[in-house]
Amino acid sequence: MMTLYIKYMVSLRCKLMVKDELKKLGLRYITVDLGVVEIMEGITPEQREQLKRNLLRSGLELLDDKKAILIERIKNVIIEMIHYSDELPKVNYSDYISEKLDLDYTYLANVFSEVKGITIQQFIIIHKIEKVKELLLYDELNLTEISYKMHYSSVAHLSNQFKKITGLTPSFYKQLKKKRKENLESV
Repeated sequence: MMTLYIKYMVSLRCKLMVKDELKKLGLRYITVDLGVVEIMEGITPEQREQLKRNLLRSGLELLDDKKAILIERIKNVIIEMIHYSDELPKVNYSDYISEKLDLDYTYLANVFSEVKGITIQQFIIIHKIEKVKELLLYDELNLTEISYKMHYSSVAHLSNQFKKITGLTPSFYKQLKKKRKENLESV
């Protein structure tokens, strides 16, 4: 069994595309997840190069640099934690990430900052705000419920962070999207 790491894999469409490329090369996979592929057998240098070229044509990048692979693993843990789990972890994010990757958080944080130019914490905040935007648009939860669900200490804290990242208040953002939807429906 062998694990491959792929950068920019962000959707179901990406997963399907990767599965298709693996089949073309006769590579049998066990799992294809966001950013991570487990194949049953080893991969020859020729197959690896061909896969790399084929993925690049679709905007995906097969990683081989150890730091780049680690960065993708950190990003995938954060994205999964925020966007794909029903509930955010009760423990500190640093403990959660460290535990998931079985590596010291200080080391992870240093490598991430060095390569990405932002801290893991900033990356988490950006993704939490993206999730808040999504929740605002679903219109199922009010701001208090959203702030609780996203582990903010208060609505004010969420609102301040939202404004810092987007330049808008959550309520203005919601109105803006509602107006845009109404305008599109009236066309």
